[in-house]
Amino acid sequence: MKKVIEQFYPAGKIHIPGSKSFTQRVLAAALLADGVSEIRNPSRSDDALHAMKVIERLGATIEDREVELMVKGGFAPLGHEVHCGESGLALRLFSAIVSLHHSEIVLRAGGTLRNRPMDMIMSPLQELGVRCEMNRGHAPVKVQGPLRGGKARVEGSRSSQFLSGLLMALPMAESDSELEVDSLKSRPYVDMTLEVLESFSIRIDHSGYRNFFIPGRQHYRPCRYTVEGDWSGAAFFLVAGALGGPVEVTGLDTQSGQADRAVMEVLEKAGANLEVSEEGIRVSKGEIRPFDFDATDCPDLFPPLVPLAANARGTSTIRGITRLFAKESNRARVLEEEFARLGVKVETEGDVMQITPGRLKEGEIDPHGDHRIAMAAAVMAAGRIPRVSVLDPGCTAKSYPTFFDDLQNIGGTIL
Repeated sequence: MKKVIEQFYPAGKIHIPGSKSFTQRVLAAALLADGVSEIRNPSRSDDALHAMKVIERLGATIEDREVELMVKGGFAPLGHEVHCGESGLALRLFSAIVSLHHSEIVLRAGGTLRNRPMDMIMSPLQELGVRCEMNRGHAPVKVQGPLRGGKARVEGSRSSQFLSGLLMALPMAESDSELEVDSLKSRPYVDMTLEVLESFSIRIDHSGYRNFFIPGRQHYRPCRYTVEGDWSGAAFFLVAGALGGPVEVTGLDTQSGQADRAVMEVLEKAGANLEVSEEGIRVSKGEIRPFDFDATDCPDLFPPLVPLAANARGTSTIRGITRLFAKESNRARVLEEEFARLGVKVETEGDVMQITPGRLKEGEIDPHGDHRIAMAAAVMAAGRIPRVSVLDPGCTAKSYPTFFDDLQNIGGTIL
């Protein structure tokens, strides 16, 4: 199966769905709360739906009211196995949370997640008294608690997701805890976790993101939480607006702490016309200039920024590609190989990616099961390419199930 996107000039208005990253964290917190939490504007992505199934398996009940979820918490696992689908966040987050239980629980994964590294989980859990086993550093992950608290060292250079899991689980441990974190990347995602924890009345202190101090025996209190719009998904439409436009994007918090809000900085560097108002963000075409940007803390911006760079007049540089090697695909390699089919020269060396526009041409892109590669390929049709074919378009459901519908809403012709 594939979708063919004909050349189009984007114009229109779309509303961005809720953040899947926030949704999964809020679902985990609601599971641990004693009472009913109200979650408004939740993501309906595949990752979020799997997180819903996980918390139900771990004792929560969910009443789905379409625009909101009513989640009755209560951590009481119903079995000895949960399935996290292809969500790396769910697997790393819940591996810490289920270790609060005294019985062995197996966390399974599907698709490309089975090949993504999970070895950063083992050592900290063992230091905290939890038995942990896995398949040569990959899922399935077996854990047996209880997690009692104490001191542990966490490696944060490849992912902050497991740190987020520990920050959510350790407040319920019997003892106080201290985490020493090495080489933390993606600090905005840790801030996202801390923001959710504060909303559920959990207190955590830290010293420069290097040492985290977590009092034990805390209690999650249920709350009403509105999930803000997803900047990761919005980035593709904001870039589309810069290639044509005007495109107006609503549903975003312009003061958000989400890492991918940095797309606004890049669009300004690249010469796009931006107008920010209470109604939304309006982006229209400018003279696209080459740009230099460090995406170390926001690696999910690499895919949407490649179409932007492909339409610039000169070579653009994006730093931080080592964060791409263990995503749904090896994104650096896939971007390099697949976008060459469209006439875009993507070169990588060390921690740097350089994108040089060539003679853009129509072509067929295999996203290798990576939702963000598929969306980036579709956006390439917003401008100078007659058509772009995207194989396995259904992979976009992982983060943005209505992506192609929204692309049509801003003028995309999809066959």
